[in-house]
Amino acid sequence: MLYLYLKSLHIIFVVCWFAGLFYIVRLFVYYAETADMNKTEQTILRNQYTIMTNRLWNIITWPAAILTTIFGVWMLIETPMWLSQPWMHIKLLFVVLLFAYHMKCHQFVKQINNRTLTKTSSFFRIWNEGATLILFSVVFLVILKSTVTWVFGVVGLVGLSILLMLGIKLYKNIRERNKN
Repeated sequence: MLYLYLKSLHIIFVVCWFAGLFYIVRLFVYYAETADMNKTEQTILRNQYTIMTNRLWNIITWPAAILTTIFGVWMLIETPMWLSQPWMHIKLLFVVLLFAYHMKCHQFVKQINNRTLTKTSSFFRIWNEGATLILFSVVFLVILKSTVTWVFGVVGLVGLSILLMLGIKLYKNIRERNKN
């Protein structure tokens, strides 16, 4: 029964972590879009986005990442046989990638706090898809376990990446058309 409680808490905090990661990058987009505004608008909005970014990052995203990790490790301690499964090794690789993504987002948060963020909103729209790819990969891997082959997984990720990039390009074209 303990394992099921741990699994439930792990999933809840994974959802919170990803919600934080998805929304933080949306705030990066909004912050980057202020670059073209007049100084008054830019100052007001950047101050507001800085407050929102810090609250989201420090109150939701970081704690969710830490609690996800605690409950995930605890589940592995309770059920160490998972560590002998190949799908778990791949999942843990994606977890490492997720932490790398998280830490890069942390750098962007620091850049916002220091007013040194120089990336464009287009960059952040693409950057946001990194978390999406990791989420899809981990969910399918955990649910399907050994039925996922490397070929199917790689083809699926490439296909998803292409669809996401096409969607971003289409959205950018629609936004530019609506501006004119």
